[in-house]
Amino acid sequence: MNAKQRKIIYRIMPYAILTLIGICFVLPLLWVMVASVDTNAMQTLKLPRAVTADNYIEVITSRENQRAFLIGLIMSLGQAVLVVILALLAAYPLSRYQMKYKKSFMLTILFMTSLPITAVMVPVYQLFLSLKLYDQIFGVILFYVASSMPYGIWMLKNFMDSVPLDLEEAAWVDGASVFTGIRKVVAPLMVPGICTVAIFTFSGSWGNFFVPYILLQNPENFPASLKLYQFFGQYGMIEYGNLAAFSIMYAIPSIVLYILSQRFMSKGFGLQGGTKG
Repeated sequence: MNAKQRKIIYRIMPYAILTLIGICFVLPLLWVMVASVDTNAMQTLKLPRAVTADNYIEVITSRENQRAFLIGLIMSLGQAVLVVILALLAAYPLSRYQMKYKKSFMLTILFMTSLPITAVMVPVYQLFLSLKLYDQIFGVILFYVASSMPYGIWMLKNFMDSVPLDLEEAAWVDGASVFTGIRKVVAPLMVPGICTVAIFTFSGSWGNFFVPYILLQNPENFPASLKLYQFFGQYGMIEYGNLAAFSIMYAIPSIVLYILSQRFMSKGFGLQGGTKG
């Protein structure tokens, strides 16, 4: 093998490896899409004899599935709204005021963002039992909010640092209060950051299986992430077609939220020249 051939191989090898990795990710997604329209879906990827929407109809018309999706949306949207509001209010003094232990506090928040949920679930379980929040949808939302707040505060504080204080001072001169300045000046300029935090928190709770599995007991309170259990029957029997259709529908809210937020996130801050003149 001469030097020219080795050079060609070295140039092609990274693309070949990336293509192989891409295939490993695409094949499961392709199986889900094909199996969702096949009433005789199996573990293997195969073309269906006839394309049908029976799996989707069966999943959609189920009252249990409808309730599970509704509960999941309530949990995820409730968490996203509360985290954005509370984190925005908490990030404001950290961004605008000078504090003695500000750096230590921010490092503590950064540490809490990396703390795994599994490490605190045992004391949280005991706490929920004591406060009678166990098996309560509101209790799960509270835990979601508490666990997402460090990330939300850290992200929104960094976004808020990019908003010039001069804009707020101009609003104060015109008679605006601090909260009015946050609502009408700071928040509109932080739409990309707010969308980022909202999408992250929504996706985190929407796809979370472990927390509701530990903190919820009544099947009527199960969100969509726990309803995947219903497709796994006894003796290893799995309804692959319904499972695939449910998985496709389960992914739709996150995709829709991401698409709707794109036009806000792509604008950026647009602060260039905001304080001129």
